[in-house]
Amino acid sequence: MGKLYLNQDLIEKARHSASVIADQINEFVDKRSTDTIERTLLRLMGIDGANSEGIPYVNLLVDHLKEQGNLDEGAVKWVCRAMITYGISAQEVANAVDQNKIDWVACKGVSEEEVKELGYKLAKSGLEQIKRQREERNKYLERLGEGNQPYLYVIVATGDIYEDVIQAQAAARQGADIIAVIRTTGQSLLDYVPYGATREGFGGTYATQENFKIMRKALDEVGEEVGRYIRLCNYSSGLCMPEIAAMGAVERLDVMLNDALYGILFRDINMQRTLIDQAFSRMIIAYAGIIINTGEDNYLTTADAVEAAHTVLASQFINEQLAKRAGLKEEQMGLGHAFEINPDFEDGFLLELAQAQMVRQIFPNAPIKYMPPTKYMTGNIFKGHIQDAMFNFVGMLTGQGIQLLGMMTEAMHTPYMQDRQLSIENAKYVMNNIRHLSEEIQFLRGGRLEKRANEVLEKAAKMLDDVEQLGLFKAIEQGMFADVKRSFVGGKGLDGVFDKRDDYFNPFEELLKRELGVGGKVNEH
Repeated sequence: MGKLYLNQDLIEKARHSASVIADQINEFVDKRSTDTIERTLLRLMGIDGANSEGIPYVNLLVDHLKEQGNLDEGAVKWVCRAMITYGISAQEVANAVDQNKIDWVACKGVSEEEVKELGYKLAKSGLEQIKRQREERNKYLERLGEGNQPYLYVIVATGDIYEDVIQAQAAARQGADIIAVIRTTGQSLLDYVPYGATREGFGGTYATQENFKIMRKALDEVGEEVGRYIRLCNYSSGLCMPEIAAMGAVERLDVMLNDALYGILFRDINMQRTLIDQAFSRMIIAYAGIIINTGEDNYLTTADAVEAAHTVLASQFINEQLAKRAGLKEEQMGLGHAFEINPDFEDGFLLELAQAQMVRQIFPNAPIKYMPPTKYMTGNIFKGHIQDAMFNFVGMLTGQGIQLLGMMTEAMHTPYMQDRQLSIENAKYVMNNIRHLSEEIQFLRGGRLEKRANEVLEKAAKMLDDVEQLGLFKAIEQGMFADVKRSFVGGKGLDGVFDKRDDYFNPFEELLKRELGVGGKVNEH
């Protein structure tokens, strides 16, 4: 496709500012950990399940170490000490803590050398689980192949994992390439992960490891039937972001919603907690070969899509640089944006096309995640179907990577199977009919599209320069993203953040950084 002429100096300037911002954040993050990161490490060490009161063992153990004042050395260190002292497994340590049978004072006699030897052994074993699933995905892709980009991304959201399976398999048979299991309303605010299969949820289904396992099996079955690999998506966000990332990696999810700022802005989760959690969760996701989806599209639900378009681009630059510092490849960065301009706005389609093409060119290797119209869907299903068709037209023409299909019944109810079928038919019709149209298109030099794209780019570069000078934390406090203001010490989850001691031990992070080749400053390009 012909390209827009974009000011390369502004792109370089924006990317440099984002790089400085990411380095500032990483300097802050490296000195701290969170309760959920520690719980993640225990899960990867093999601790699973919940006690008789339904409390996950990882929560019980981390809370216990915190009460003892021992968590700042790292949960791994203390569990290794107990394993060596009592000659038991990590799971048995958790069970013993539940029964108050661990004498932590007695565990202090274990040498650092013994602790580290066992810690690295357990970390290697835990990461091996993830590696095996990554290799399994590659085998499926080699044998079955998958759909062409843009991937057709379809949601299921019944609240019952077994009903979700029925709808997911039906969608795959109709042409869906990615199935996203929408998470139940409010789960992002739970500071624990529910255990087992669930059949009750509101507006979505609980994200649990068992639910991941059930849906993965179902999609593998239907993938064999339709002759292509079907990708599975869920949410690595909220107060348990790293834990869900680890569960998704172990159960071979392929796509995970994972954004550096979304939880801060739209769920009022403390900014310190979120930015620390996103860094470690993304290392796991990077190692697992999972594609992230970022949430810039949500900015346009609270801010105007014409006036605030530059904030979306600025956030994409920041998400890109933070993702690189966690070891994610560009091919794993599903940076988000959305078709959210008021349909009554003159030349709104032109502005949408300019934004989509600009994003595609600035991030050429990323499987850009393009979101359908939601803000201006009215319940008029006929108009809504046309809005979705125009969205599909832009997505195909500009080569977006992941097309999250719109539903004509948006704003009315959680979509039924027939709504999804019509949505998939709409996308397939449009995309098939313009499959090679982009090869015939050139953009007018100095035209409206080019002017609009460079205007947005200029504003984004200026905004990123301002954020660089202020620091990201202060920029969020001032409401520079999505017109939402959050406090550095406000929101949910700050009590789960702690400073690492000098002798803090996290062998998983050390091994991940080595495998991914990260840890120092990253080349911004």
